[in-house]
Parts: sequence; C-alpha cells; structure tokens
Amino acid sequence: QVQLVESGGGLVQAGGSLRLSCAASGRTFSSYVMGWFRQAPGKQREFVAAISWSGGYTDYAASVKGRFTISRDNAKNTVYLQMNAMKPEDTADYYCARDTISGRWYVSTEPSAYNYWGQGTQVTVSS
Repeated sequence: QVQLVESGGGLVQAGGSLRLSCAASGRTFSSYVMGWFRQAPGKQREFVAAISWSGGYTDYAASVKGRFTISRDNAKNTVYLQMNAMKPEDTADYYCARDTISGRWYVSTEPSAYNYWGQGTQVTVSS
C-alpha cells in the first residue's frame, strides 16, 4: 500500500514563497512519475506540475511556469514543489499523486493517470 503525505502548506502574502513536500512510502518510488495538482473552492482539480521518475524531465501548467519548480529526491522518497512569486489565484488545496504505471516514459497532466493521492495541504495567498 502506497501512502503519500504532503506538508508545507500555509498562509503567505502575495509575492512570497512556500515549499511543499510529499513523502511517499514504499520501495518503488523512484520508478514512478510524480505530480502535483491543486483544487480551489468550487473548481475542478487542475494539473500544476509533474516530474519523470528519473527527475530529468518536468512539465508545468502555463499558470505556474517560471514561478514553481518541481523536484524529487529518490533517496528520500520525496517530491517537492517550490512556489515563488505567489499570487492570490494560487490559493488552493495542493495534492501530490503517483502515476499508475511504473516507468512511464512521459509525464501526464491528466488526474486519471495517477492512482495514489495524498490528503492535500492547504495553501492560502493573501493579497
């Protein structure tokens, strides 16, 4: 059974930074694409960023590109989301997720490609 636990959320002023972490259980973390998604109140869950199993390839939503950075440490079974220059529209619950397929050669932006999800961490950006 895989467990994903997010941390690092909180309240930040516009222009500030936060770093989210997602710790994964299990011995096969390094074989899977990992993604970050977010869901604001009243809105659908949306893709934020994803990273390949090796860490060599990343993809970002247009709304966060240049401000957010996804990274991973396979030795620590952890994926990170560094969020800089934050905006009020970044306010949401943030979820990390693990890909359904081991060793996928591309990163997916679709929630349906991920079958393990964390419980979420709340991020609030004040104006």
